[in-house]
Order: sequence, then structure tokens, then C-alpha cells
Amino acid sequence: MALVHYPVYNKNRAVIASALTTVDLHDLARLSATYGLSGFYVVSPVKDQMKVAEEMIEHWVRGWGATYNRNRSEALSLIRLADDIGAARADVLSRTGDEPLLIGTSAAEGPDRTAFGEMKPYLRGSRPVLLLLGTAWGLSEKTLADCDIILEPVLGRTPYNHLSVRSAAGIILDRLLEGSQATMEGKKWTP
Repeated sequence: MALVHYPVYNKNRAVIASALTTVDLHDLARLSATYGLSGFYVVSPVKDQMKVAEEMIEHWVRGWGATYNRNRSEALSLIRLADDIGAARADVLSRTGDEPLLIGTSAAEGPDRTAFGEMKPYLRGSRPVLLLLGTAWGLSEKTLADCDIILEPVLGRTPYNHLSVRSAAGIILDRLLEGSQATMEGKKWTP
């Protein structure tokens, strides 16, 4: 999974680099650990913001935080920093030996969107997957055009459709990896 801070849109559809927030990193790293992802990329070209991420990771993975909260340390050890999507993609290639399938996310509906239920063959294949999550007002059209697959938007029970990236990521991973709870003694939560 990759949390992309550039290139993303602002509310006026101008391409920007969005601000990194440490709560996103904490929560998405914990989500990655919960669902057994092998890594979580934070993508931004803004050096000062990446320095903040490095310091946070250092504290929780190798510093005092590692002894204070081992669960947090385990989750944050999954974070990898990348200047751009290409660097994240290259890192996946170097770690796995295979070019990752790029899966884009968007709150916008469109004819080229793939339903969550259609993703099983891709997720069960041998090729690694890199799920791109946009910050601010979403991934740029060029980024989406570079993706192999674009997922359908997360839709709820109302027309409202502007979730935080943390909420959307949780829903997306749960929908993509549906059935992963079967390993927990066959129990599933039912509303």
C-alpha cells in the first residue's frame, strides 16, 4: 500500500503536494500490520516532511517508543519512504523480483473502474500488488492513467462520498481481503 502525497489534487483540482500527517502514518501502518501487508509506502517529494516521517519512525522503531509500545513499533517498521511512485514501485521490484500491479483508488465513479469482487484473481496471483491511496482530493488523472487497475469508489448508504484516507483505506482493504478473518477460528463479525 502507498499513501501518495504527490501528485494529488486540491479542492480546485490543481495538482499539489499535500501535507504529511503523522496520524495517517500511525493508523495506516497499523492497518497494514493488521491485514498482513508486507510494506506501507509514504510517497512525497517534500524533504522536510519526509524528515518528520523519518524521525517518527526512528522513535517508534529504534528509539524509546520501541520499548514503550512494541505493537506500535511492529506496525511502524512496515513504513518505507519514497520520493515518488516510481521509487516505491522500484522498491517493490527489488524486494520481490516482479514488477508490481498498480491499483489506483478514486472517489470518482467512471467506466474504467473495477469492482472489489473482481479483484480476487489479481490478489491471488504471483505478481505483487501496490495499492495507491491519494491524499487531499485524490490521485491525479495522470497517476490514475498509469495504473493497471482503478478500483470502484467506496460507496456507503448515502450519496455523501468524502471519506478520510484512513477510513477509506480500512474499507478498501477489508473489501479486497474479504474472507481473511476465516483464519481467526472461523469467526466473522456480523452486524
